[in-house]
Amino acid sequence: MEKVLIVLFTCLVTCSFGQTQTEMNEEAYSNYQKADKELNGVYKNILVKYKTDKAFLANLKASQRIWISFRDAELKMKYPEREVGYYGSIHPVCQANYLEKLTRERTNHLRTWLNGVEEGDACSGSIQTK
Repeated sequence: MEKVLIVLFTCLVTCSFGQTQTEMNEEAYSNYQKADKELNGVYKNILVKYKTDKAFLANLKASQRIWISFRDAELKMKYPEREVGYYGSIHPVCQANYLEKLTRERTNHLRTWLNGVEEGDACSGSIQTK
C-alpha cells in the first residue's frame, strides 16, 4: 500500500509540475499581458474620470510615456545584453515576471487617482477626494 501511495504521489507531482520551458515562458508572458491590460484599463478609467482637467491629463500622459521608458530601462538594467545563454533558459520567464511586477506596481500607484483620498488630505494634489 505504501508503495502505491508513493507512486501516486510521484505521478501527481510530476503531472502538476511537468511544464516545458516554452509553456513556462508562455505562462509568464501571459501573466505580464494580463497585468498590462489591467494597467491600460486603469489608465483609461482615469482619462474618463478626469476628462475636464486638461492640465492633469497632459501630465498623466507625459508621466505614462516616461514610465514606459523607465520600465524598459529597468529591465535593461536588471538584464543587460549578454552573450546568448548567459542568463539560461529561464531568462524569458524572469524578464516577463519582472515586467509584470513593475506593471502591477504602476497600476497600484495609478489606482490612487481612481480611488481618491480622504477629504482633508492637504497633500492630495490632483487626486480627487472619495
